Amino acid sequence: MMKMTTIATAVLVVATLAQGAFAAVSADEAKQLGGKLTLVGAEAAGNKEGTIPAYSGKAPKAPASYNKAEPGQRPDPYGDKPLFTITAANAAQYADKLDGLVEVFKKYPNFRMDIYPSHRDFAYPKYVLDNTVKNATSCKGANDELKLEGCYGGFPFPIPKTGKQVMWNHLMQFTGSTLDSRSDSWVTPPNGQGVLQARSRVQQQYDFFDPKQTQPHPSNLTYWSLLVTDDAPARKAGGKIAILDSLDMVDVGRRAYQYIPGQRRVKLAPNLAYDTPSPQSGGASTMDDGKGYLGAMDRFDFKLVGKKEKFIMYNTFNFTNHKVCPLEKTINHPNFPNPDCTRWELHRVWKVEATLKSDFRHVYAKRVFFWDEDVPGAGMAENYDASGKPYRFITQVMNPFYDGEKGGGGGYTDSSISLDMQTGLWAFQSYQGFPGGGVWPDDRQDPRIFTPDALAGTGIR
Repeated sequence: MMKMTTIATAVLVVATLAQGAFAAVSADEAKQLGGKLTLVGAEAAGNKEGTIPAYSGKAPKAPASYNKAEPGQRPDPYGDKPLFTITAANAAQYADKLDGLVEVFKKYPNFRMDIYPSHRDFAYPKYVLDNTVKNATSCKGANDELKLEGCYGGFPFPIPKTGKQVMWNHLMQFTGSTLDSRSDSWVTPPNGQGVLQARSRVQQQYDFFDPKQTQPHPSNLTYWSLLVTDDAPARKAGGKIAILDSLDMVDVGRRAYQYIPGQRRVKLAPNLAYDTPSPQSGGASTMDDGKGYLGAMDRFDFKLVGKKEKFIMYNTFNFTNHKVCPLEKTINHPNFPNPDCTRWELHRVWKVEATLKSDFRHVYAKRVFFWDEDVPGAGMAENYDASGKPYRFITQVMNPFYDGEKGGGGGYTDSSISLDMQTGLWAFQSYQGFPGGGVWPDDRQDPRIFTPDALAGTGIR
């Protein structure tokens, strides 16, 4: 009887570990936050070579050229020059900081990366920082870390221990509590002539970052709500998509709805997830390529490799400023965006490898993610097919908001560039480099605007 009891206890413990909550860090370990580590868990100091500076904790100041009448067009506040340039001729010299991007140089010998001085200027509201410190000892992952429990409105895991914890930090990136934007989605085929997929108004709200919420969020919370309203081209005008993602990826999961103007009705769109081609990318990216990675994590095993230094797009103000890089200059370029408009910096990133589970299907068999330690929405994803060949590289375009902008910190990291290595196509979702384009912190919206009833009530045609 004693032996049977022991066996039963052991089975119960294993089951609990498999399905139960992954513990937060100890109070002693959490004391690093605000000292050796910043309050969001990044290394506060720069690197020993001096090529990565210490974290400033401040947002960049708006330059004199900033026009408040065109708030979405933020000029470069730094005005610095490239330190050096990486080309196909010298890419091997920097391979340890390029990773899969070496393959881009091999396929496109005219690809280049201008490397600029690194800046770590990004601010967070006090309530986000306070809640992040609380989360270090409170927030836990349950159900194989596919659900969050006991989490306040800050980064869930400032001292991550697993790959999924790093990915949760990416998913819960703070860009602002509520954002409004005018943006384009473009696809550029190998001939270098971009094709507009959609010009849209994009509204986002993170209820997870509601500053009035002082208690841990329930696990069924819709942490992120998205509403996309298409204005152009004519064939898509009036179309709407609403996506709602939950802290419980399995039992609640994603709810997605689509308003189709020609039919004048709203339909449930459960296929707007995983590897379904994104309707805004012309087939050059999947739904879960959004923001570099977006959606549930149940189809892959995520392994935390560690932290490393890597060149990533950062502070790309000129990229979305039509006065410096107008649309035709940025978009009409074969195989990749015009290098004259891109900016790359050296930053410390978390590296996570994701391998497709044997009982699931996906167009990607392996994915490698690199998320910035200061701003986990910044970074890139490398996606590989079943034969191990590069399939798509997804790069995020990051711009911090200026100091004093409404919302008290944050920035924009949602613009995604997808390089399809198999077709030669490249796509840019949430491109804002046109007059009137851009993204702004906004007042919190009534959550009912993201519901199917609202889509039906405001739909036209």
